[in-house]
Amino acid sequence: MRRGAVMAIGLFAAAANGAIKEREIDYKAGGVVLKGSLAYDDALSGKRPAVLVVHEWWGLNEFARTSARRLAAAGYVALALDMYGEGKLTHHPQNAAKFLTEIRTNLPLMKARIEAARDLVQSQSNVDSKRIAAIGYCFGGAVVLEMARAGENLRGVVSLHGELDTTTPALPGTVKAHVLVLTGGADPYAPQEHVEALDRELKSAGVRYQIVTYPGVKHSFTDPAATDDGKEFGFPEEYNADADKDSWNKTLAFLARVMK
Repeated sequence: MRRGAVMAIGLFAAAANGAIKEREIDYKAGGVVLKGSLAYDDALSGKRPAVLVVHEWWGLNEFARTSARRLAAAGYVALALDMYGEGKLTHHPQNAAKFLTEIRTNLPLMKARIEAARDLVQSQSNVDSKRIAAIGYCFGGAVVLEMARAGENLRGVVSLHGELDTTTPALPGTVKAHVLVLTGGADPYAPQEHVEALDRELKSAGVRYQIVTYPGVKHSFTDPAATDDGKEFGFPEEYNADADKDSWNKTLAFLARVMK
């Protein structure tokens, strides 16, 4: 069973007994159709904060959808968004690398697709349009950091095992979002020199930020499918239940604080 399906089944069961609603939703950026998944608690009344969830390099898969459901259960409207367009999804590293590179090497395209997702959630009747944040996993973690650097109008961003390096570092006075970075100490995609460089970058730019490093923890530590993927493809990634739990709790605490 692949890509967090066991977790998803459990959450579907919880949703069936509660009021978590989920619906597929199409939107556009630059003429490209993007296919997201919107989740919210229908039992709550009034407007509430919203969170954009940016997927791993595989595309908008069940793992990202599950994260959106969990955020909905915590009281947010959550959009698991589509960075690749047309809902493109793969489980082959060559395809994933191709999709990722198209976005990572084109900052205007990245901004356009994040802004389209933000505009979509801001238009929802149950969303407080002034309280929007974003979280991202792996590729998505890099995306939300780049959006913070670019001065996107977000309350906060959380990067979970994302790549940390950039060709467009944050400039003083540019970053509006609070930043939380949660990274594995044994993640070769976010080596210690990148952690230290990010720390210097954010400090010199006057960003309100926190970096948490989990000693000995590998890449993709929040994804229950990571261990099998690592073995299948020879990647240095592995699920870590303790880091997963702690990073989720820190994410929720961070969101609660920046959304006030």
